[in-house]
Amino acid sequence: MATLYSTQKTKWSQNVPSDKIKTNEQSGRLRIAFADVTLASASSGDVVEMVNLPNGARIIDGYLSYVNLGTSTTLSVGYAAYKNAAGTTVALSAAAYYAAAATTTAGRADIFATQALGSGSVVDANQDGLPISITLGGGTGSGLVQLTVRYVVD
Repeated sequence: MATLYSTQKTKWSQNVPSDKIKTNEQSGRLRIAFADVTLASASSGDVVEMVNLPNGARIIDGYLSYVNLGTSTTLSVGYAAYKNAAGTTVALSAAAYYAAAATTTAGRADIFATQALGSGSVVDANQDGLPISITLGGGTGSGLVQLTVRYVVD
């Protein structure tokens, strides 16, 4: 039977000399980014930039909550176009963090729910940060949408 160590445990207790563990990996402060928008006859394909996360932030999780936005409506969570830390433009990805939640009844959906959907990822953005966005799909939508993201930066 072998004893295995995480990357962070290896840095702390197995490397000689020990390596510094980043504060977004241990002992960092949990931050909350919250944004809301009241849509008024928004069209399918409309993108709303909700909040920017700072460069270096480690995304923990989040959720999207909404009222009944209308018949055949959906919401996706992703990011708007931005520049990464190297200055390269990154194109919009409407559903990078959550794809097409039906919004025909009020509800709440987990975003950043898996590693593939951004859980545990570290923001690589310039000084403007990473713009988290929502995209309306399906039909015309009206009503309140809220987005909450938990992240660690220091």
